[in-house]
Amino acid sequence: MTFYSPPFWLKAIYPRGLTWSVQTMQREIFLTFDDGPIPVVTPLVLGVLKKYGVKATFFCVGENVQKYPEVFEQVKQDGHTIGNHTFHHVKAWKTDFGAYLSEVEQCNQLVKSKLFRPPHGQINRKLTHEIGKDYKIIMWSVLTADYDKNLSKEQCLTLAVKNTKPGAIIVFHDSIKAWERMEHALPLYIEFCLKEGYSFEVLGK
Repeated sequence: MTFYSPPFWLKAIYPRGLTWSVQTMQREIFLTFDDGPIPVVTPLVLGVLKKYGVKATFFCVGENVQKYPEVFEQVKQDGHTIGNHTFHHVKAWKTDFGAYLSEVEQCNQLVKSKLFRPPHGQINRKLTHEIGKDYKIIMWSVLTADYDKNLSKEQCLTLAVKNTKPGAIIVFHDSIKAWERMEHALPLYIEFCLKEGYSFEVLGK
């Protein structure tokens, strides 16, 4: 089951110490991208963000940073914030504890960030305790599900719009799988938010 906006009971059964949204009195939201950087798709995202003067947080897969260092450098040069998304995009519930921590550290050697987002949203108490010593663990309050081929482009946009509120952390993906839906929804979502008086901020300030 996919929770596009996690209900209170889901957050309650997850470990403490996870950031699902940002407490704020301002009309500000936090745009994030997972799974990059990769050629074509990540530069496309950067172009959209630059067009609207928006900054975001990119949770990068270490393997992709290693393969495409020039794309990674462009993300940084454009002034966006970087986060750790493990080296191979591994699932916590199917990975040995020590091996998972190694994945995080291997990625950190490249991205050098104190922000971490667990791939697939999978994390347990033991990992939260250990990773939380060195990283701020970021979850989300709005999942666009742009990676889901069973959703239309319009549905992804609708999911983002209807779940947006001050302090929301929104997840898009700069990946091949999400490309078509993200390319459609992202600029329209940014236009909606700007029209509604929202500002876009980065995590980890």
